[in-house]
Amino acid sequence: MELDIFQIDAFTDRVFGGNPAAVIVLDAWLNDTTMQRIALENNLSETVFIVLSDSDNQIRWFTPSVEVDLCGHATLAAAYVLFNYDYISGSTVNFQSKSGVISVESNGNLLSLDFPSRPATNTVDLKCLHSALGIKPLEAFQSRDTMAVFSSQEEIEAISPDFELVKNIDTFAIIVTAPGNDCDFVSRFFAPAAGVLEDPVTGSAHCTLAPYWANKLNKESLVAKQLSKRGGKLFCHVRGDRVIISGNSVAYMRGKINI
Repeated sequence: MELDIFQIDAFTDRVFGGNPAAVIVLDAWLNDTTMQRIALENNLSETVFIVLSDSDNQIRWFTPSVEVDLCGHATLAAAYVLFNYDYISGSTVNFQSKSGVISVESNGNLLSLDFPSRPATNTVDLKCLHSALGIKPLEAFQSRDTMAVFSSQEEIEAISPDFELVKNIDTFAIIVTAPGNDCDFVSRFFAPAAGVLEDPVTGSAHCTLAPYWANKLNKESLVAKQLSKRGGKLFCHVRGDRVIISGNSVAYMRGKINI
């Protein structure tokens, strides 16, 4: 079987920036084992599979080792492919996903994700985070991910995790965050248990980050940067129990795979 594949850099306006995702549009679902093997072969933080229909578009996301319930940058990449390669018409696409209905709207050069808010509420023990991250956070909270809050962007930039210790913490991933020097807040994202040591730009993490910083800074619209080596910029708007996450995307590659 031959399938079209696209590689898109998301949350950036330049090739080699942001977070790369592989996008595969299917007529019908492949079996789970095959999709997981494709994701492993691609060896990107996410491979996204889409099945389009007149009534019910569906989307699923795979890291090299597991399927995940929500992924921002790969959804942005998927929408970029659908809008720019004549798969759909119009300026909005809706998907059924493991996290409910999500939509993406095209707004000029920006694509905007409408995602569920995931506010972090439970306080987390700081000792294990101190050991895993090498620096003690001011506070930490739990949603799907553990969010550790620090006082400065410089602390976020300097963090060098012990990934074996991070992997042993009972959470999907660890987000580290602080106020930004030239934006509202910055972050990094570590998910070694999911096969991703450090994710370049993580849209889903902002479902937790944006509500926290919106409350902290008393503002609904925020500009965020993720401080990975590739870097990424996100525009977030908190709207009740939803978070609108916007960013640019650029195409890097189009090709075919044989399975």
